[in-house]
Amino acid sequence: MSDKNRVVIFDTTLRDGEQSPGATMTHAEKLEIAGMLDDMGVDVIEAGFPIASEGDFAAVSEIAKNAKTSVICGLARAQFGDIDRCWEAVKHARRPRIHTFIGTSPLHRAIPNLDMDQMAERIEQTVSHARNLCEDVQWSPMDATRTEHDYLCRVVEIAIKAGATTINIPDTVGYTAPRESADLIRMLLERVPGADNIIFATHCHNDLGMATANSLAAVEAGARQIECTINGLGERAGNTALEEVVMAMRVRHDIMPYTTGIDTTKIMGISRRVAQVSGFPVQFNKAIVGKNAFLHESGIHQDGVLKNVETFEIMRPADIGLNEANIAMGKHSGRAALRSKLAELGYEVGDNQLKDIFVRFKALADRKKEIYDEDLVALMQDSAANTEDDHLQVKHLRVVCGTDGQSADLTLLVGGEEKTVHATGDGPVDACFNAVKQIFPHEARLKLYQVHAVTDGTDAQATVSVRLEEKGRIVNGQAADTDTILASVKAYVGALNHLILRRANTAPDADTKGITQYSH
Repeated sequence: MSDKNRVVIFDTTLRDGEQSPGATMTHAEKLEIAGMLDDMGVDVIEAGFPIASEGDFAAVSEIAKNAKTSVICGLARAQFGDIDRCWEAVKHARRPRIHTFIGTSPLHRAIPNLDMDQMAERIEQTVSHARNLCEDVQWSPMDATRTEHDYLCRVVEIAIKAGATTINIPDTVGYTAPRESADLIRMLLERVPGADNIIFATHCHNDLGMATANSLAAVEAGARQIECTINGLGERAGNTALEEVVMAMRVRHDIMPYTTGIDTTKIMGISRRVAQVSGFPVQFNKAIVGKNAFLHESGIHQDGVLKNVETFEIMRPADIGLNEANIAMGKHSGRAALRSKLAELGYEVGDNQLKDIFVRFKALADRKKEIYDEDLVALMQDSAANTEDDHLQVKHLRVVCGTDGQSADLTLLVGGEEKTVHATGDGPVDACFNAVKQIFPHEARLKLYQVHAVTDGTDAQATVSVRLEEKGRIVNGQAADTDTILASVKAYVGALNHLILRRANTAPDADTKGITQYSH
């Protein structure tokens, strides 16, 4: 890189992020998110794990063909078949990359039952094979932070000599502290021959809440690529969040004089979209993109902000593309105003989509006196989660509850055919879910049912999240409505629609269990 302080942003939302239980995205959603990442200036997009399934291969391949400026990367285990499949998927990109990895810590060496010499030989062979296919090769020693330092230096040197152009040092289990993260990068730069000719990267998990701090400490020590995800999405407690590292470098440029190519005004839009398609809502107190990130309730804080906004805010909402004025809209607002407001919130909608959203907006406006930004975000989430193409669609719901018992009369469209049942249960939601199961029998278990109000007041919309698990497949559903029970049914049905897609897209011959084991 010509600028020694230029930090490469490597986004793995579509690979590591999608490995969050239930965060599976459809083919169209992956293409959309990839386009948004490309547009915001992400340097490298890890588009998926091509060997995992036919669906993953197809998505990576299509993203590679459509990318404008971003490097498109695919993940591959240290196996020739994985690497070949990865190359077939990414080779259509203007700038393709193969990312291959193997676990190097004592715990991970035991999984393939390789000793140090055998693993070193495999690393040399597989990295060389990848480099013969692609000029841009990234290699990762999984669980690097728990690998013996002498051995880590040895295998990093082997990978560099075999042709790797980027060496990623993953903190696979989120165990490291910032000082250790920095010391590890410094040690490799000092001890490994050829280290100054390649880029060191950092991939930090957030199990102890230190992923962002560990990533920035590694950059301070000389790493020049950060692997991250939108909203910090990822396995277990997630990953380094793209918005956190980018805004930290921007706000504290005095002590972190690093630059990226990220258009920060697009952060809020893509954050909300990823939350929609993944089914993982952003917690209110999440740094940068949480609902409360720019809100002040304390009287002292409110007074200070009114006098000088810098008193309690180190960045402006507009810096991340957030509309500063939460202006309410009502039933008299027109389509042009709705389109403009959605654009301010990060949603660019076509004419057909606007027509559908406008109908929903008017229906909501008839039930609420004022509609705020949060209501519109919830409306967009509900529109994305429930479409006319879904196999299961809610047609009619009538619920009776009270001291005399609870029951539900439900009509669903199943593949276009109407089916109606009457069911009872221990509460109105239980009755509704029992009705859905009568119409569409399944073995999925309810793992999560969560409700939160979008705004204040008794007429507030409720956003409901549902998580189901069936034979190892975990799916999420989300819906919003002023009727909490209706939102619950739509979220449950949405999760079942995702489950139907998961059943169809899982390759019968894919060793998905083994693949997940070796995910770094």
